[in-house]
Amino acid sequence: MKNYDTKNLRNICLVGHGGVGKTSLSEAFLFNSGVINRIGKITEGNTVSDFLPEEIKHKVSISTSLIPVEWQGVKVNVLDTPGYSDFIGEVISALRIAECGIIVLNGVSGLEVQAEITMELMEEKKLPRVVFINKLDRENANFNKIIEQLKDVYPDARFAPLQIPVGLEADFHGVIDILENKMYAYETNGSGKYVIQEVPEDYQDELNLLQEQLTEAVAEADDEILTKYLDGESLTCHDLQTTLRLALKQNLLVPVLCGSAYKNIGINNLLNFIVDIVPSPEVLPQKSALVFKTLADPYVGKMSFFRVYGGTFFSETMVYNVNRDVEEKIGQPFYLKGKTQEPITSVPAGDIAVAAKLQSVKTGDTLCTKEHPLQLEDIDFPIPTLSMAIEPKSKGDEDKLGNSLARLAEEDPTIKLSKNIETKELLLMGLGEMHLDIIQEKLARKFGVAVAIKVPRVPYRETIRKAVKVEGKHKKQTGGHGQYGHVWINLEPLDGKDFEFSEEIFGGSVPKQYIPAVEKGIREAMAEGAMVGYPVTDIKVTLCDGSYHSVDSSEMAFKLAAMIAFRKGVELAKPTLLEPVVEVEVKVPEIFMGDVIGDLNTKRGKVLGMEAIGKYQVIKAHVPQAEMMRYAIDLRALTQGRGSFTLKFLQYEEVPDRISGTIVNQLKVAHNH
Repeated sequence: MKNYDTKNLRNICLVGHGGVGKTSLSEAFLFNSGVINRIGKITEGNTVSDFLPEEIKHKVSISTSLIPVEWQGVKVNVLDTPGYSDFIGEVISALRIAECGIIVLNGVSGLEVQAEITMELMEEKKLPRVVFINKLDRENANFNKIIEQLKDVYPDARFAPLQIPVGLEADFHGVIDILENKMYAYETNGSGKYVIQEVPEDYQDELNLLQEQLTEAVAEADDEILTKYLDGESLTCHDLQTTLRLALKQNLLVPVLCGSAYKNIGINNLLNFIVDIVPSPEVLPQKSALVFKTLADPYVGKMSFFRVYGGTFFSETMVYNVNRDVEEKIGQPFYLKGKTQEPITSVPAGDIAVAAKLQSVKTGDTLCTKEHPLQLEDIDFPIPTLSMAIEPKSKGDEDKLGNSLARLAEEDPTIKLSKNIETKELLLMGLGEMHLDIIQEKLARKFGVAVAIKVPRVPYRETIRKAVKVEGKHKKQTGGHGQYGHVWINLEPLDGKDFEFSEEIFGGSVPKQYIPAVEKGIREAMAEGAMVGYPVTDIKVTLCDGSYHSVDSSEMAFKLAAMIAFRKGVELAKPTLLEPVVEVEVKVPEIFMGDVIGDLNTKRGKVLGMEAIGKYQVIKAHVPQAEMMRYAIDLRALTQGRGSFTLKFLQYEEVPDRISGTIVNQLKVAHNH
């Protein structure tokens, strides 16, 4: 594939809900542009963009694929993104480097959750967007109904249909182009062949109306055209095209096109539109590129996908990584087509390519020259919210698991790893159940590590409710030196403070040099409480009396005496269980607010209040952590995937009496296993 000037490059991102036909659309692009000689099918697992074994197995895209297509002297870099919400990180990084997002909708089901979420992402970034209504050959497909739905949901956006579909459902066989005043009649055998015809009489009124609406929508983009329009002059096809290009770039409207990827109808028109109307990349004066995706390939090593913003990147040259402050050599960059590599000697401004084995580079890093450093805007990935404890199935694989997870976390910034010191568990956080399932499969396939994942243990604590005074004595008489330590301690509840130790010793009943040993013994004993064996907290211990032996006493003896006293004391001081409570903020569309609050109440949550932000409500609550372990899954079910949440640790609180007994019994069983 030859290099293209920036003006002859287009970077587009296919987005939308799972199953709307984004991958089929990229297959049709490849077929029509002569790259492949038959259209692959997701059901058969032979598409160019879904090539990972996990994608073939689950029949969904889980990773963004780069599909370059050459059409009419222009190179279109198609980024085919996943439509499943667990892989939204892939969508966010692809949108970051595209000039235009193409929202693919199903002609039957219309606007679905992921399309709404990506619509909002693009609105935030002010990224030009186009709607492509696919699957118009299906039963119950209805182009006009979906246009009305879009206008209802987004009253502030201007949707401008550029085409009229010809024929309904199984009879769908062509599109009328509003700009050109022509009808494209397609063969329905998937060949993509068509003949251009005059617009049939019965479509003329609809065509005139849509042309009028389009003219009105685009005229604002150009003062000269606006004057012409207001003076009642008719605009030429060329006028409309030029202003449409400007209007799309300025985000004044959302063009709507249609077709069927499966029957290859209207796909050539979409390609023509991308080439003629979608903006070409903006070029920066400094040499710069952004790494927007990383793949950990077991054979090639680390692959860094980068988009060039300024200058040309040549093979075998040094680049400066601003984020890490290191220089590295780019070897031989290559273009990717699905999984096929094509080595190249240079990558021009505006283009997308891949470099292998860049050691320090991570997703989101800027590459430039040391002389003219420049940092491009980073990629704002979502914070993972579903946490699972992960362990290798074979005991010897701990190190291998740690290294493999670190490699996968490089590839996927929506994975987080942490070690819970208290429960001794390795925690893996992701965006949902399918996300974590795929990570398990990748660990087995790429790195040969079989793992088990389970709901993490809650780091409970124990404390006491009443004050007690107890004695502890450690005495051993053996041949030679004996051991003798003897203490009296007071235990009292101490709210909100982890631990306080003091001594009130009179007349040297416990010699000064042994007092640190007493404190040490108590600190060690606090690691395991009397109820289930969780750490003890919120306690004040005072050493008030004791006795010693001039020969047999030692630090060790006093440490052991303190431990005996403490353990006895905790059992007598009405021990109780404490649980971690988290501060939760849930952001949901208003219609789901009642359901979400009701659900938080069933989770023993205290709802503190609500606040409206745009069309969302943000609910704040304090909820026990134990109730929130599967919240990522619960919230998705409650809000059809439209809700999001964040949580952070707040404090430890006493477990209510009514459920304390049940929890303690469950924990004892788990603890003994």
